[in-house]
Amino acid sequence: MTINCRGKLIDLSLPKVMGILNVTPDSFFDGGTYNNEKAILQRVESMLAVGATFIDIGAYSSKPKADFVSEEAEIERLLPIVKLVLQHFPEALLSVDTFRAAVAQQALDYGACMINDISAGHLDDTMLSTVAAYQVPYIMMHMRGTPQTMQQFTTYDDILKEMLFYFSERIATARRFGINDLIIDPGFGFAKTTAQNFEVMHNLELFQNLHLPMLVGVSRKSMIYKTLHGTPDSALNGTTFLNAVALQKGAQILRVHDVKEAVECVTLFQELSRNFEAQTEIPN
Repeated sequence: MTINCRGKLIDLSLPKVMGILNVTPDSFFDGGTYNNEKAILQRVESMLAVGATFIDIGAYSSKPKADFVSEEAEIERLLPIVKLVLQHFPEALLSVDTFRAAVAQQALDYGACMINDISAGHLDDTMLSTVAAYQVPYIMMHMRGTPQTMQQFTTYDDILKEMLFYFSERIATARRFGINDLIIDPGFGFAKTTAQNFEVMHNLELFQNLHLPMLVGVSRKSMIYKTLHGTPDSALNGTTFLNAVALQKGAQILRVHDVKEAVECVTLFQELSRNFEAQTEIPN
């Protein structure tokens, strides 16, 4: 299973790690931390050095009830960072976390190679045609409403069936537009209660029926720290545990704040898988 990032084929049979670079002042974990060129470049360098395959840059916080950010402000925050990172790390594979087609288009013009859309095209009718025009990988997340309203939409008759239907419809629509490389993201924390997040995680292997790569992003989220009666700062151990569960259930990309620990998780998972396969081989 491969995706094409600006002519570079990325093999997802070995799970990959996507490092998070938030350039927003109000992200739930590291908001406001990376607010100057030195801090940004050090962050990117450190993530690449310990094994990040992708860097995901976001300029609009999507935490519950996040402040609205205008399209102009998002572009003003984002584009200088995309340009800065690629000037210093021209081989970096940059994903842009946005639901706006105009932001995506300008970021792709600057050299980004992937779009990560929390709305799967629902919040901008021109997003799918924009992604198709650039033929870049497209991450489609499950969400209802907007970051400001999504926690009002947590009532489901059957959350798993409804999510699978949601993705089936989104995939079919994206294919009609001509998008080749699609990645699904179950959207942990988006229009879901803590109990629903764990239900989705417990049944995550069901999403393999969609026959697409799956990205999982649980890094330091409230489903972890609220369950453990902690804070985002204390949620690394819980994040690593759930990342391991996600890998066992078919995740191909882990989106994380802590790249080194996620890469170690992938390495151990791969070693365990190889060991199991060696033991179950049938002799000739």
